[in-house]
Amino acid sequence: METYTTDDALTAMGFGKFQALVLVYAGTGWLADSMELMLLSFVGPLIRQQWNVSAQHESLLSSIVFTGMLIGSCSWGYISDKYGRRTALLFSIILTTGAGFLSALSPNYTFLLVFRFLVGLGVGGTHVFSSWFLEFVPTKNRGTWMIVFSVFWTIGTILEASLAWVVLSRLSWRWLLAFTALPCFLLLLLFIIAPESPRYLCVQNRLSDATVVLERMAKANKVALPHGVLTYHKETRLVGLDQNPISQNGHLPVRENDCTADNAMSSKSGGIEALRILFSRKFVRSTLLIWFVWFANAFAYYGLVLLSSQLSDANRRCTSGQKSEVREKNVNLYKDVFITSLAVSRPSDFCNYC
Repeated sequence: METYTTDDALTAMGFGKFQALVLVYAGTGWLADSMELMLLSFVGPLIRQQWNVSAQHESLLSSIVFTGMLIGSCSWGYISDKYGRRTALLFSIILTTGAGFLSALSPNYTFLLVFRFLVGLGVGGTHVFSSWFLEFVPTKNRGTWMIVFSVFWTIGTILEASLAWVVLSRLSWRWLLAFTALPCFLLLLLFIIAPESPRYLCVQNRLSDATVVLERMAKANKVALPHGVLTYHKETRLVGLDQNPISQNGHLPVRENDCTADNAMSSKSGGIEALRILFSRKFVRSTLLIWFVWFANAFAYYGLVLLSSQLSDANRRCTSGQKSEVREKNVNLYKDVFITSLAVSRPSDFCNYC
């Protein structure tokens, strides 16, 4: 019987209308998350001024968000592998949206910390947006489209700086928090149109569901699927790679016997196996290099973004306190954030498709 794989179907369809819609939806998710993080550049000094908290507590507001991201980044990956990409996307969007709006209603600093921690948990699912999008794109084009996808992050940072410029000149920081959560709310309203990843469905041995998604894609792109029946991707072995199976698309695959109806996939054993392969003699150098590049870029990116507001706030405290000078320093802060957003790329822009 003639068969084809998800990669065969994606290659035959190319990048069309369906992938463009997925790009816009996933890109909006990145845009929303970038706005939530860029928000930290503006809200910290205002919180310190209104509630008279110390500089250490002001810094804690940013630290608690990144702590939530640390936990969320690990959790959403597990959830997306075990329960599906759509499930992880849905709950990360709900968490980010709900906690974002509740942050604007915080009665005191403690409640604000709790809600921003929950926002960090939700934003930790950012990588699920990129992974979900790439699973609809032909393998050979993923690098190019990941570069296009990363533009949404820059747009989000610029949009947040513009929003802060307009809102904070007329309203309080609470309105800025509320308006920043609106893109996530839009994602929640449009979630019904987001399809499940056909690659994930195949791994879970749900080939009929995957076929339905691929047929929708083919209809939207006005192309025909390859002849035959959809099957899970074949594995080939490459000599000299510690005898680890490597799929034809370059991914570390799940073995066919892991995709049975009784036990579609063991996330625990699969995660341990993936770590073992990543730290095997052939891959350990690449793994550590990618981790180092990610860490260095993340340290530089978030350091520069958050440092812009700290430097502006320090300069403001050194002035005579005249209202016109304060307004001038605020304008300089927005300009600094614009420049930083254009000059610095987010770390996952480079590493997501490595």
